[in-house]
Amino acid sequence: MNRPDDKADRVLHAIYRWIDRNLLELGREMRLSYLPPLMVYCAAGISGLTGIVGTFFVKDYLGLSAAFLAALGFWAGIPWALKMPIGHLVDLLWRYKAGLVYLGASLIAASLFIMIGLIGNPDTMRAIMPAEAWFVLSVLLAPVGYVMQDAVADAMTVEAVPQVDAHGQPLDEATVRLMHTTMQTLGRVAIIGGSVMVSLANVVLFKGADALPEAEKVAIYLHIYELALLIPLLSVSGVLLAGWLKRREARRLAALGRDRAEIDRLLHEPQERTTPNWWILGGSAVFVALTLSVGLSGMPYGQEIIFAGSFTVIAVMMGRLLRELTPTARNTLLGTAIIIFVFRAIPTPGAGSTWWMIDELGFDQSFLAKLALIASSLTLLGLFLFRRFMAERSIVYIVVFLTLATTVLSLPIIGMYHGLHE
Repeated sequence: MNRPDDKADRVLHAIYRWIDRNLLELGREMRLSYLPPLMVYCAAGISGLTGIVGTFFVKDYLGLSAAFLAALGFWAGIPWALKMPIGHLVDLLWRYKAGLVYLGASLIAASLFIMIGLIGNPDTMRAIMPAEAWFVLSVLLAPVGYVMQDAVADAMTVEAVPQVDAHGQPLDEATVRLMHTTMQTLGRVAIIGGSVMVSLANVVLFKGADALPEAEKVAIYLHIYELALLIPLLSVSGVLLAGWLKRREARRLAALGRDRAEIDRLLHEPQERTTPNWWILGGSAVFVALTLSVGLSGMPYGQEIIFAGSFTVIAVMMGRLLRELTPTARNTLLGTAIIIFVFRAIPTPGAGSTWWMIDELGFDQSFLAKLALIASSLTLLGLFLFRRFMAERSIVYIVVFLTLATTVLSLPIIGMYHGLHE
């Protein structure tokens, strides 16, 4: 018969094994070369620093409706629809991809400086053009910068994994595959970890803010947007660190007797050379031209026209891709695309839900910051708890599971809307 102490020891040993496999092992596999892309990913994670500030500033000072913000969200999401062609462009401009990070950081910084001006010097900004127009410009600039940096960060993860060992010998395929898996996991941890950090920062910065006079609240808003300038600085620092690591690795390989051409191939050339795919580039150009022409013309049903046009472009591009695949791979890709499309097409409550929480439930900045901290912390925990679950299940299973989980988690909000809390 097992003693209680033996059972306790087995439980503790199982817990330690789980922590070792899911947390400590990642730390042991961490390499300095992984740090540059992780810094760019972390910059995306901490982009949520201004989320609560933006919500209250727009609601209290700009007077924009939730419907207008929902429409603006449509336009702000368009750059992310172009991530695939931007990624293809990064592959074509592999040696010069750092320039896209600098460009993206400049756009993000410009977006932040606009908001700093609106909060700190609103009269000066309004003398140039309406505050609402400034806000729209800020909202549209930021995602363009983030999608550029995200596409480059994906490419940097490939570079971060070395091709040769400390003695200059090629690494075996299994080791390289394990490094890529670790790099991808750490990338997700960096993004979610960044959101945890900014949620914690918001909790600290908004502590007691509900009792402050309006002028001091505005000062906190301004301070948070100034702190957000660390976002482009962090991503640029990641690229600069990557350049320094490449130069250090070049000196190490030269000391091992590698010639300049081989060093250049190992450090500056992609493992597989990419040729321009004119269907991707041409289709993306058509999409951008359609979006800009319809968006700037202000014609009625502009969003519907853009949706129909983009859907047509994507369908044509997917059709050409499907013809090049085997029947099994074709069915898998098509089924996955349909499931993801339906999942992503489900509408969200948007800003109206948050405004209802503020107006009807009395949620203030401090409480929303605490909610964000809990949500981001649970997300980080879920990343580790469900890592094996996601790796071993099909995309259909995962999407169905997420849909059901989202439905269950939304029930308390729906219940409170109908007075369950009263």
